[in-house]
Amino acid sequence: MLVCVVETDDGIKGYGEGGMSSHLPAVAAAIETLKGRLVGQDATRIEHLWQLMFRGGFFPGGNILSSAVSAVDIALWDVNARALGVPVHRLLGGLMRERVPCYCHIGGHSVEGAAESARAAVEQGWRFVRWGAPSQGDRHEPRVVLRETVQGMEAIRAAVGEDVEICYDFHARMDPSDAIQITKAIEHTRPYFVEDPIRSENIQLYRHVRQHVHAPLAVGEHYASKWEFRQLIEEDLIDFARIDLCIVGGITEAKKVAGWCETHQIRLATHNPLGPVSAAACMNLSAVVTNQGVAEQPRKPGSDLTDVFPVQIEWRDGYLIPHDRPGLGVEFDEEAARKRPYEAHGLGRGRMLVRDDGSITNW
Repeated sequence: MLVCVVETDDGIKGYGEGGMSSHLPAVAAAIETLKGRLVGQDATRIEHLWQLMFRGGFFPGGNILSSAVSAVDIALWDVNARALGVPVHRLLGGLMRERVPCYCHIGGHSVEGAAESARAAVEQGWRFVRWGAPSQGDRHEPRVVLRETVQGMEAIRAAVGEDVEICYDFHARMDPSDAIQITKAIEHTRPYFVEDPIRSENIQLYRHVRQHVHAPLAVGEHYASKWEFRQLIEEDLIDFARIDLCIVGGITEAKKVAGWCETHQIRLATHNPLGPVSAAACMNLSAVVTNQGVAEQPRKPGSDLTDVFPVQIEWRDGYLIPHDRPGLGVEFDEEAARKRPYEAHGLGRGRMLVRDDGSITNW
């Protein structure tokens, strides 16, 4: 996790979080580079500072720069809301809803235990659950994924009944033909959406997938600006925008993408595999937009990192609850954080999946 602290001359601190978990040292270095453009600037000019960070160099920055901009931008919204003594959602236009539906992660990446994991989540109060594409350790064979996905989705649906929504995440691992075949094979289980069926680089291929499946498509967690979302939105290729506030350019850019989506009746399903700051930023945005679908919340707020984040947003009966505290609604203990130095793990060390012939395939 990468937390960015912005402090004003009068001592107000705001907190942001950067995405790209597999490249956090690079994002941290980008934030250090941005400091030269930001120190001495007026922290109230959030849009101006966003443009300065994003467009202040000749070359486009890509995902690493956008993740750094995201971290600073989220922190600036936190600073300004704290200075005014209001929650961030008040600055974004005020509450559209009293609570934000969210989903948790269940069952790891195998069929075994998926139904039991889903049943346990529902008993805890979750109304949405998400299951990821199964894999066998580092092995990834589409024919096996097809069989185990159908078995897993049927088992989960039987376990949770018809009143709980199930999201299915492909993790962008499939080629179009495999993604189409698998999606069609699980449509009878009524997924709330299928997420990232194919890789994000070639948006044209989503035309092909869209023509062959009926399940709602959720895409966008890889995209680092409104421009990268453009074709998906304008051609109505998706049903849910998976905006990652910690990659797309922070709250400032995410709200623009959300408004664009509204004109195409595309709902939001914010991407949040990160920490409490990311969760708080997503909740504040989700609470004010008109086209909210569901927010990703992999675990209950307050169940992890409570020493570093002694104050986190609230979860109740499957919903994130907007707060009245100034800022994002989280507090960060810098001393506690220093006791948890960064260590690369999971994606930070790099991971790969291989086919039976030994070739590397999409993670």
